Amino acid sequence: MTELNDGKPRKIKSARPYSFTLEEDTTNYGTYVKGGIVTQVKQPKVLNFKPLREALEDPGDFLLSDFSKFDRPPPLHLAFQALDKFVSELGRFPVAGSEEDAQKLISVATNINESLGDGRVEDINTKLLRHFAFGARAVLNPMAAMFGGIVGQEVVKACSGKFHPLYQFFYFDSVESLPTEPLDSTEFKPINSRYDAQISVFGAKLQKKLEDAKVFIVGSGALGCEFLKNVALMGVSCGNQGKLTITDDDVIEKSNLSRQFLFRDWNIGQAKSTVAASAATSINPRLNIEALQNRVGPETENVFDDTFWENITCVINALDNVNARLYVDQRCLYFQKPLLESGTLGAKCNTQMVIPHLTENYGASRDPPEKQAPMCTVHSFPHNIDHCLTWARSEFEGLLEKTPAEVNAYLSNPVEYTTSMANAGDAQARDNLERVLECLDKEKCEIFQDCITWARLKFEDYFSNRVKQLIFTFPEDAATSTGAPFWSAPKRFPHPLQFSSADPSHLHFVMAASILRAETFGIPIPDWTNNPKMLAEAVDKVMVPDFLPKKDAKILTDEKATTLSTASVDDAAVINDLIIKLEQCRKNLPSGFRLKPIQFEKDDDTNYHMDMIAGLANMRARNYSIPEVDKLKAKFIAGRIIPAIATSTAMATGLVCLELYKVLDGGHKLEDYRNTFANLALPLFSMAEPVPPKVIKHRDMSWTVWDRWILKDNPTLRELIQWLKDKGLNAYSISCGSCLLFNSMFPRHKERMDKKVVDLAREVAKVELPPYRRHLDVVVACEDDEDNDIDIPLISIYFR
Repeated sequence: MTELNDGKPRKIKSARPYSFTLEEDTTNYGTYVKGGIVTQVKQPKVLNFKPLREALEDPGDFLLSDFSKFDRPPPLHLAFQALDKFVSELGRFPVAGSEEDAQKLISVATNINESLGDGRVEDINTKLLRHFAFGARAVLNPMAAMFGGIVGQEVVKACSGKFHPLYQFFYFDSVESLPTEPLDSTEFKPINSRYDAQISVFGAKLQKKLEDAKVFIVGSGALGCEFLKNVALMGVSCGNQGKLTITDDDVIEKSNLSRQFLFRDWNIGQAKSTVAASAATSINPRLNIEALQNRVGPETENVFDDTFWENITCVINALDNVNARLYVDQRCLYFQKPLLESGTLGAKCNTQMVIPHLTENYGASRDPPEKQAPMCTVHSFPHNIDHCLTWARSEFEGLLEKTPAEVNAYLSNPVEYTTSMANAGDAQARDNLERVLECLDKEKCEIFQDCITWARLKFEDYFSNRVKQLIFTFPEDAATSTGAPFWSAPKRFPHPLQFSSADPSHLHFVMAASILRAETFGIPIPDWTNNPKMLAEAVDKVMVPDFLPKKDAKILTDEKATTLSTASVDDAAVINDLIIKLEQCRKNLPSGFRLKPIQFEKDDDTNYHMDMIAGLANMRARNYSIPEVDKLKAKFIAGRIIPAIATSTAMATGLVCLELYKVLDGGHKLEDYRNTFANLALPLFSMAEPVPPKVIKHRDMSWTVWDRWILKDNPTLRELIQWLKDKGLNAYSISCGSCLLFNSMFPRHKERMDKKVVDLAREVAKVELPPYRRHLDVVVACEDDEDNDIDIPLISIYFR
């Protein structure tokens, strides 16, 4: 239907994964046959805003953030107008704790409301206005961080025209953060400290709790830097009793500097936690902070031991991966510590409060795993640039990191390596040996011209020969077993590339690949490689053999396949033959010969890594008529860079620190806490109460995932079983780790009844209890008297 090829955007409807209907008359168009490539285009939208004077009187619909407060924006709209009038009349803000000033503000608000006629607010909410008056003078760090993030994104929208602007008015309050107990007016009086504004809202008692808190921040990246800045300004851990521990095992990279603002150019290569801690103490010299460079996980439980966890007040996660979050969640669950969780992805952010005995834990609900493209799509049937870049990175790592590492493993200990491959005897072992042999034999490089030959032949293999084989096996008119066209959407029919040294992209790929190949073999790189004319002459010298497609080639088409290796009945024989050839090849190598594996590094623009990956991906895209990308976009996708911006990070950390007031104050109910999901691009703000934990009941007892039963004085197995029996629970299985200490089905286990549980764990489960460990955990399976299984909490046996 060639009439559609004019490049104009067209409206569509009934969009399905691989079909849609045009919203226009196509009667006089040519007949649609098949295929075609369509790109979605976002059309601009025009918004008309009211002038401020008009909008104040007729605000229209407010953008809501919390559906439990859907009636809150109108009184807040009124409150801000009343505050403006109060300040213009009295020349000052209301005094914190002053009932007189609060009543004056309420009176002003009432008068303004009465003058609005039909537009007046039904309930001006005098309790809210009183809180508003008390806090009107103060600027609070978490509110500034949160609103700074929102306004910052609006500025970017205004400058760029990208994303949807906030339409007219957005009001937000966090009245739930205020102390639960009523405070005397003396609590709000200034004490001539940097925290006077905060004291005027929350009182001196809560300020003391903030200063004496023992807080653990896990991670010192984008979120970690923001949290450190916030807690330093709030005075958290700045008292004599307070202590802030921050840990991160990462070092500062150049790409961090766009949003991890406690770092500077001269900090690149230094430890994140140390630099961030130093910057935070320059914000507030009274901050008691210890910076560690340890990853938080099972391997560092000697650092973050029982005593450490028992002594902290709360944990703030500033992590960038789910596994670490789940581990910290389990630790907080075990030691019953509040966990303040947050994360960002581009303009999106979320916060989750994990509060002992009030909310479910972080691990109680999980996102579904991200969908990954099937292996056959990535390797033979790509239909977007992401597939090409995924393949390119995989090839880069295989050629320049994994194969040289395999070669070194073989050369370091030939007998052990070949024995392990022979014992494995599978397709993967065969593939490994073939790659090692190729690298040391046919594809061995001794001078730079060898590297150019290797790169030129790789081009021919990847972008010509493999495609010729594919279209030989599956011609353009091929059909599936059901008779449907094989090359139907989303598959794209490919075309082989004809190499030309006159094509800059072809030549650039060969240059990058040959330089990296030379690096792995330790071959000096001549200066003329950057001279296109001289490089082209060297490339044109390479003799490229003719290619003949194979009739019996196997090409993976199964979308569920997880490996490209195809098993063969004679794998073992092939492996033995390869081992013999490898041994002959090794004898011809110089003593001490090793390769240098190259680890992918996206942030160094001079190392040719991204040049090769972008070259691989774009040549493949050209095979399949997929739009090519520049090196920056390629770096973004292949480097698996998670989009991160300062605005959503500031907002997330501001919201978490509003929850921190509640956590450190104590005494707040579930309905006072808020979990948030926000998308600054839309914009969308969605706040809700956390979900309570599931409660299990038995007799007059009840417990949740937060409970842990403790037995002291190192009981015997019999004493543990009897202790449970007294609760109406019949233990039939007791295990420690993956080892069974007791099962009622095994008669010999009865002999263990009078042994101490800890001694049994040492003897049967071979548990090693380090000096810092004072207890042992066992999992007990129980039934009630009616033989119903009862899930009981973890049991901790204390022996020290």
